[in-house]
Amino acid sequence: MVPLKDNNPTEITPYVTYGLIIANVLAFLYETSLPPQALNGFLHLAAVVPRELSLSFAGISVNQPIPEWLTLITAQFLHGGFLHLAGNMLFLWIFGNNVEDKLGHFKYLVFYLSCGVLASLTQWYFAQNSNIPSLGASGAIAGVMGAYILRFPQAEVLTLLPLGIFFPTFWVPAYFFLGFWFLQQAFYGIASLEAPTNIGMEGGGIAYWAHAGGFIFGAIIAPVLGLFDDKS
Repeated sequence: MVPLKDNNPTEITPYVTYGLIIANVLAFLYETSLPPQALNGFLHLAAVVPRELSLSFAGISVNQPIPEWLTLITAQFLHGGFLHLAGNMLFLWIFGNNVEDKLGHFKYLVFYLSCGVLASLTQWYFAQNSNIPSLGASGAIAGVMGAYILRFPQAEVLTLLPLGIFFPTFWVPAYFFLGFWFLQQAFYGIASLEAPTNIGMEGGGIAYWAHAGGFIFGAIIAPVLGLFDDKS
């Protein structure tokens, strides 16, 4: 299911959401400007490599020019391809503005980055010895979605459902769209524990635990930051 828009207007201009989208696009354009070998080196440096993060937590140097913990931030602005970027930015565009509206600009930025860090740590926990770089804004955006489903469960999402040559659209409640998405991530995350070479980050695919973890942490942190306050 592909979200196209929601019917949930905001009272502010979501400058932080716009800024995050611009930052992700600019980072991707930089990635595309690099030759393949330089790009591989850059992604290894700026993405989260679980094994190197594990070593750094143990106090063992990994001989990188930036602290390994910093990749928990930098990895949030990197993407593995155009579709990866486009999908993430679409979700951020649709759901981010409403959460920013309720939290306020500064708290929303702190919330977003925190969810991204915690999402990456969730994935790291389940794959601590992996050498495969983990990157993307998905974990942070999952946190936004976790906040959205709490605050706006009855908001409706215009959804596209590709069915071969047919592309019907229909409105569904946010609790259904986002709830189904979360259950899917959790299911594949659990499956990846049984088949790590075929599903999930170990297979070079999707970091499902980062998605599920980001969603849960978003639902926990956002209310603490004032998600349900009348005024931010």
